[in-house]
Amino acid sequence: MTAPDESERNAPSRLARALFASGLAVLAIRNLTDLDGRIAYAEAKGVPEADRLVPAASGLLLGGSLGIGLWKLPKLASASVAAFFAGVTPTMHDFWAVDDDARDEELTSFLQNLTLFGAALAFFKRASDE
Repeated sequence: MTAPDESERNAPSRLARALFASGLAVLAIRNLTDLDGRIAYAEAKGVPEADRLVPAASGLLLGGSLGIGLWKLPKLASASVAAFFAGVTPTMHDFWAVDDDARDEELTSFLQNLTLFGAALAFFKRASDE
């Protein structure tokens, strides 16, 4: 068995990376396998060029999740995930701009994304400290 390299020794726990990355990868894959639905939802939210941005953002999320999980190019990977949530969260889950029937669901999604954004920033900080 070979000794782990410096980057692996300083990486966040494998379990933490696996949990975070696998959840994000599933979200990205769900987006990519239902592109028409995700694009339609983005268009309904007023996203310009949704037919290009939705696949690009989903690819950013998938690539970032794999990078974090494997701890390869971790600064780039975590920055990709953070960029995804920074763009998507206020645009797609604008709980302040929807009717009462949709507000609770949008607020929940907004808060979940905000939490994931915070975790991505924590991974970025850890990667930056290496």
